Amino acid sequence: MDALEAISQPTRRRIVARIAELGEASVNDIAAPLDITRPAVSQHLKVLRGSGVVLERKVGRRRLHRLNPDGLARARAEIELFLVNELDELETAARQVVGRRTTTEPR
Repeated sequence: MDALEAISQPTRRRIVARIAELGEASVNDIAAPLDITRPAVSQHLKVLRGSGVVLERKVGRRRLHRLNPDGLARARAEIELFLVNELDELETAARQVVGRRTTTEPR
């Protein structure tokens, strides 16, 4: 899963925001204010790690999570590419629809 797809899910965006707030945090710290279970947070973190958005380091038995600036930069680049490509195509399609309506409407 790419970074954009990983952060497109609302719960994962809340997890990313929570990690950004804390700097580095355990699953318990991340889950505390969220309305989801620790195992669910762990599953979302697995996706975020796999996409490169979050990094993990082990300290004894604990696993601490922090944001990966490179992964976030990739997500940003993917968002910008989406905006340029997809929205340009949508705008073109919308203009074509409007143009067809104008030429097919009775005068």
